[in-house]
Amino acid sequence: MFQLSRKKILSLAFAGLSALATVTLSALPGPSHAADLKIGLFADVSTLDPHFNNIAPNISLSSHLFDALVNVDPNGRLIPGLATSWTAIDPLTWEFKLRHGVKFSDGSELTAEDVVFSLDRPATLTNSPGPFTSYTKQIVSKQVVDPYTVRLKTATPYGPLALDVSTIFIVSKKAAQNATTEDFNSGKALVGTGPFKFASFKRGDRIELVRNDAYWGEKAAWDKVTFRILTSDGARLAALLAGEVDAIENVPPADLAKLKTNPQFKLAQKISWRTIFWTLDQSRDKSPDITDKAGKPLDKNPLKDVRVRQAISKAINRQALVDRTLEGLAVPASNIIAPGILGYADTLKVEKYDPEGAKKLLAAAGYPNGFGITLHGPNNRYINDERVVQTVAQFLNRVGIQAKVETLPLAVYFGKARAGEYSAALLGWGTLAGDFGLRTLLGTTNPDTGWGSWNWGKYTNPKLDQLVQSSLGSVDQKQREDFARQGAVVALNDYALIPLYHQYATWALRKGLKYTPRTDEFTFAHQFHPE
Repeated sequence: MFQLSRKKILSLAFAGLSALATVTLSALPGPSHAADLKIGLFADVSTLDPHFNNIAPNISLSSHLFDALVNVDPNGRLIPGLATSWTAIDPLTWEFKLRHGVKFSDGSELTAEDVVFSLDRPATLTNSPGPFTSYTKQIVSKQVVDPYTVRLKTATPYGPLALDVSTIFIVSKKAAQNATTEDFNSGKALVGTGPFKFASFKRGDRIELVRNDAYWGEKAAWDKVTFRILTSDGARLAALLAGEVDAIENVPPADLAKLKTNPQFKLAQKISWRTIFWTLDQSRDKSPDITDKAGKPLDKNPLKDVRVRQAISKAINRQALVDRTLEGLAVPASNIIAPGILGYADTLKVEKYDPEGAKKLLAAAGYPNGFGITLHGPNNRYINDERVVQTVAQFLNRVGIQAKVETLPLAVYFGKARAGEYSAALLGWGTLAGDFGLRTLLGTTNPDTGWGSWNWGKYTNPKLDQLVQSSLGSVDQKQREDFARQGAVVALNDYALIPLYHQYATWALRKGLKYTPRTDEFTFAHQFHPE
């Protein structure tokens, strides 16, 4: 008995690829041929109930079977979905006009009653591990004006309502009003208006869908789609090389170079909505991981001084971090949201690498010899995340900050970071609205309102809070964007957190396929097309 290394397996797979591709590519669709598409997913789908668990893999899958009132295009901008328009008819009331003639997969027609039922349903799922109620709690009443018009009222002016409802999928009231989550998982209640219909679900292994020929929008190019759950990077890539799948998401960084140079494959890439940054403890006088050079805890927390936070930022060579540690799979960041997202501030520039300037700032803050700190991060969540933490530690050591590194699996790390056990913690965050990001990551923490729910550093700034509140309360889109940009400038000029880079989202496809990459990182089978 003997075992081949992963490197050897992949080498053999690449060597035999040309002949294999000649066979499998013949299955790609022609004008009148049946067409199947197989996609390798990196994360498991835990349920097919579109309102039960608010996590990205579930949302991505639900987008094939259901529609929302408002859709999101590949660039992260809102576009019409089941609603052809949405208008603030007064500061507290949004009116949504529905498409006429939209059919559910059982042949029944979509009406405003289905919309109201769907917006009500998340609050009834009291055992949800990840509720969608954060997207519906702003709505205090719902009015059916006619079968194709719905009005939603909020207690206070609220600009992002259209973005909120883009995450709530519309189900058939008739099919779902007495349905359990298991009824969705079995397919019994899976009656939607999306581009595909349910065929089968084998948890942890695969989901099979068939084209919905009655779909109101552009028809999918595929008669059947199979999603394979392949959480191991090696297994996902091997399945692509062996012809078991036609495309994969989350391409392993170490294998990008081989794929780029192999003519049988192509890559689809886009700057993701996910920004990676450092959160710094700015609330406590004594911080748990701050010491002098001898390892003795400091009585004074240097991270509360903006000059120290700025010094940390200047000490990091973001371009080198992107080019070497991340193998080119990111771009340096100046904002906490990606370019093109509402509230992105163009006036903010990527921090210039300036180790000498960092040393001067540390000296001015009273730390001419630096201090000690432990950097914490996950080791299984973001692209090369453990190496990122190690690289940043090296940069800090060069300016006199004696940095140690501790990384943990995500399941352990998030809980400890949220509990405030760290002085400096690495976090990634994605959003389609800058005011959402500011509210969640840097708003003054308030459990009753949800503000600051991911504000690990307990940053607080009344001026920022006011700008974010003004942004969220603006039903005029231009005014809202202006407030959001102002908030970003206030926060980042105060080094409330330290942005590092925006990740790339990467898909690998067989020759003969094309895919429009999405900033939200979702993989949509109906956006794959034959070339």
